[in-house]
Parts: sequence; C-alpha cells; structure tokens
Amino acid sequence: AVQLVESGGDSVQAGGSLRLSCAASGYTFDSYVMAWFRQAPGEEREGVAAFDNDEGATYADSVKGRFTITKDKAKKIAFLQMNSLKPEDTAMYYCAATSYAEWPLDPDEYNYWGQGTQVNVSS
Repeated sequence: AVQLVESGGDSVQAGGSLRLSCAASGYTFDSYVMAWFRQAPGEEREGVAAFDNDEGATYADSVKGRFTITKDKAKKIAFLQMNSLKPEDTAMYYCAATSYAEWPLDPDEYNYWGQGTQVNVSS
C-alpha cells in the first residue's frame, strides 16, 4: 500500500525555520505530484505547496518567498523548507500525493495522505 510519513514538525518562535520531510513508499515516487497542506483547528485544509515534474512548484500566496518544496527522488522524500515562520503558520501539516493534479493546491486532487506533523509558531 502507498504510505506517506511526515516528520520535522516542532515548536518554534516567529522568524525561525523548520524543514518538514515526507517519506514515501509503495509507489513510483518519481511519477507522482507531491504536495503539502495544512489545517488549523476549525479551519479548512489549505494547500501550501506542490511539486509537479512537468509544471514545477506551486505555492500559496501566504507562503511565497518563505517556503520551498523539493523532492529527493533517490531517497523518495519530499521536503518543505519553511523560513521566516509566522504565528499564522501554526497548523497540522500533511503531505499528499497523486498521479496527476490539474489544480495542485486543491486537496480534492490527492488520494494519498500522511498522518500529519504539528508545527507551532509562537510570537
């Protein structure tokens, strides 16, 4: 079965950095679109960043210039580098995968999900 496991979430102060990792198994990693989503309590799930082999990276306006998504194809790991963190970045962060995504930041496009890793940013 396809499995996605996130790690790297932590509690940091505003202005700090974190690097989230998503280890994938059970499918051909190179051919899949990988993405990061986040969800705060009482809020809808929000697309943060996505990487498509053909289209490259897509970012939510709220994180442009601060977050970077990359993939290590050899190790089958997707990363989310988060810099200049703000309290509003506080959320559970999920990685997701799909074979194709017309709208890369739409959670309905993704059929494989990790369990999430918590990011807390204090002021």
